[in-house]
Amino acid sequence: MLYLFDGYNLLNAGAFRSRAELVDRLAGFVALQGARGIVVFDGVGDDAEHGPLAVRFAAHADDALERLAVEHRSSTEVVVVSSDRAVRTTAGQEVAKRAANEFLRELADDAGTIETGPSTASRIEDALDENTRERLERWRRRRA
Repeated sequence: MLYLFDGYNLLNAGAFRSRAELVDRLAGFVALQGARGIVVFDGVGDDAEHGPLAVRFAAHADDALERLAVEHRSSTEVVVVSSDRAVRTTAGQEVAKRAANEFLRELADDAGTIETGPSTASRIEDALDENTRERLERWRRRRA
């Protein structure tokens, strides 16, 4: 299975502090699913690989997502995650489509860790000092 993510749709729909946090969460999600993923952001940046998740940048992310869906839909099951109706419509009937908010709600139900929009709920990581968060993150990445 291949997940195609509209990066800024998800970033704006969720309560992520940074693009890196979103990429990390998506990489974990596709890894747990035993799938592959590509997150596409509008603009310029360095393409990267985070385990089974590829990070790509394009002048128009919507166009890139549509092209990727068409390229892969005959060889694997494709899920497009975007709130952009045009992307979901033009990806083709063979492609599963999910709105960003819907995907984030399901992700939160499964993992209990992703919030959709601003929230006053506290998180354990918010109570940790920066040094402790960095040490835990380094430890987590070594174990992954």
